Amino acid sequence: MGLPEPAGPFLLSLAAVPVSYVANSLSVASDPVSVAGIGVIVLIGLLVLLFFFVQGNPPKDPLFYVFAVFSFTSVIDLIIWLEEDGYISGFIEFYMKEGEPYLRTSHGLLICLWDGTVHYLLYLVMLAAIARGKDYKAVGLFWLGSLCMSMLVFIPGNVIGKYGTEIRPAFLLNVPYIFLPVWAGIRILRRCHSIPKLSPEEVEAAHNQGIIQRPMDIVLIVYLLGAIIFTVFRGLLVLDCPSDSCFTYIYQYEPYLRDPVAYPKVQAQFAHIGSSLYHRTPYTYRVPRDAWWVFLISNSMYTFGLQLLAYRCFRNPAFFLQKSTYLVEDGKKLN
Repeated sequence: MGLPEPAGPFLLSLAAVPVSYVANSLSVASDPVSVAGIGVIVLIGLLVLLFFFVQGNPPKDPLFYVFAVFSFTSVIDLIIWLEEDGYISGFIEFYMKEGEPYLRTSHGLLICLWDGTVHYLLYLVMLAAIARGKDYKAVGLFWLGSLCMSMLVFIPGNVIGKYGTEIRPAFLLNVPYIFLPVWAGIRILRRCHSIPKLSPEEVEAAHNQGIIQRPMDIVLIVYLLGAIIFTVFRGLLVLDCPSDSCFTYIYQYEPYLRDPVAYPKVQAQFAHIGSSLYHRTPYTYRVPRDAWWVFLISNSMYTFGLQLLAYRCFRNPAFFLQKSTYLVEDGKKLN
């Protein structure tokens, strides 16, 4: 009899620890093709075990298998970060040498840390929601945005950066992270969304408010305009803008943008902020200590402002709803 959901996937994700240790001791792990083959075999074996664990009570949501497999790889990523930063040893050296050596960069290690912590917790939350038949659309959309942003930076950065000549067969193991999130995103977006219980009067009142009566929206508009300018400015920086202001900023505040690994030229905020300060980044590309606060404040605002915008839309949706389409009694649509 299989283990109940989500205990089975959780225990299988922890199996990444002994699996990586055993794989690291295999003599065939010194060949790039063999390393990629080991990865494929492990993933197929994981799917077989998942089917065994849920036999007799298969999940109604096929994304259960996606989240379960990705939770396993999240633990692998956490192991990579722990070993490369010297906390453990003897688990993943073979993969770093002959699999994906670019993961040893500051950016590579920080996305491993992000995947092994934040994404891993999101997978467990979504697996628990599936097991209990609960909605996980909000969590799923956050995960989808985070993963897609990570891969949009990671894949091009590997190809165009200084590690572009070191692409090995194991690079193809990233393919599921490109196509499965697309399929997952379509399914998540098509899920029924709970309709807020708002009266027609509340919706109409929100529509009748002018911009002056919505100070938070004014702040968000100003923020978005500033974020657009900052984005264009950074784009000019990575394109070697010759102006004095660009020269001053890139050398005194964000020298990481010049790092030849190319990830900062594509950008992703968590890894970008971390890599700009990380000890694995060459000293000449790290943010000078006297510029830390300017760098952290500007980049944190650039990051968390969008989260605040999403929170505002989620918590106060009346302005985005059509007028007079909700009943007071049960929040259901009239049409």
